[in-house]
Amino acid sequence: MVRGIFLAAAIAAMGTSGAFVSPASAQETDRQTIEGIAAIVNDRPISYSDVRQRARLLLLTIGANQPTAEQIQQITSQALEQLVDEKLQLDRVAEYSVEVDPREIDAAVQDMASNAGLTGDTLRQQLTSAGVNPASLEEQMRADIAWNRLMSGLYGNRIRVSDNQVDDQLTRLRAALQKTQFRLGEIFLYAPDAETKAEAMQAAASIVSQLQQGADFRVAAQRISSAPTSAAGGDMGWMTLEDLAPAIAEAVAAAPGNGLLEPIETENGIYIILVGGKREPAEPVTRVDLKRLVATDSQEATLTNAIGRISACDQVQSVANSNSNLRAQDITDINIDELGPEGRSLVLETEVGKPTEIFAAGSGLAVMYVCRREDGAEALPSREDLKNSIKNRELDMISERELRNARRLATIIYR
Repeated sequence: MVRGIFLAAAIAAMGTSGAFVSPASAQETDRQTIEGIAAIVNDRPISYSDVRQRARLLLLTIGANQPTAEQIQQITSQALEQLVDEKLQLDRVAEYSVEVDPREIDAAVQDMASNAGLTGDTLRQQLTSAGVNPASLEEQMRADIAWNRLMSGLYGNRIRVSDNQVDDQLTRLRAALQKTQFRLGEIFLYAPDAETKAEAMQAAASIVSQLQQGADFRVAAQRISSAPTSAAGGDMGWMTLEDLAPAIAEAVAAAPGNGLLEPIETENGIYIILVGGKREPAEPVTRVDLKRLVATDSQEATLTNAIGRISACDQVQSVANSNSNLRAQDITDINIDELGPEGRSLVLETEVGKPTEIFAAGSGLAVMYVCRREDGAEALPSREDLKNSIKNRELDMISERELRNARRLATIIYR
């Protein structure tokens, strides 16, 4: 595997200055190297162009608008591994004729865009302006949707969660409330051997650098992380040190406060951990249900007009559906401290059933309707939510095992 040659070619194709190349020059470069093959997965090629597009997408995801050649090299390796996994997933999916409707992909793009206060079309335009073909994002989402559907279809009905499992988990959660807990997020770069660990560690250092400069951790986790939590933006929830792998527990315990930790090497890869909060034993909490209403056109009048039509929380979604410039999002059963100091103040100053003051949200404006507020609530999920969580965790573990088995059995040739 002469991956260094591949990386050098990819860097040259993306521009030696380190900046994103323009769409026109990107197309020219693509035409010049379209025949180049970066890897072959079960007789199916991955071209330099494929890898270059995915690397641009990942660099944009972590906010590297003017990446250095070193950053490009590091992220390109991650891009290639992502594409290898997607080829393996789609090979398996093809065996069962799993179809993904284009409307499902469009809805996934719309959801991703709405998290940033954008429309799907605006997101695609921004990608194109940065030299990223939106098809790269769409193909990634198609593979994710198809793979998750296949795994759910093959194994979902086989997973049985008993009442004893739920009881045991509730017992562990209650015990955890008597210990110090940390709210953590994770980005995991899978690297099973020494060579890939070295590359992943370099990539992780670049990702941390971009996150420290303001890149969105949640979006980066969704697009880059190999952990099952990627679908939730890397959110691990509240964890005790006993819940964590020893190397991660040691780093979290030594952290001076909230923030990003330096990359952590483990047996299977590299972790980037975000410490979002610390909760001492038996600390009282206030939990709330919110509905977030975003005006994607950044016009205050759009929100004030909507607020005038809403008299109760259950009307927020229908009003949002009536205006293409509005997006509604449910935020249920959340600890008010997780909203941050500003969000906490906004919610505490607002009566139940009423909207907060208007605030900036990404590139738009937003309000939050306070639908429920419960002081001193025990921070435990319902039995049904816990049952679903256990089932999803088991399905994620099966999915990860199936993908690693597919890698082991596949013929993968790096050019």
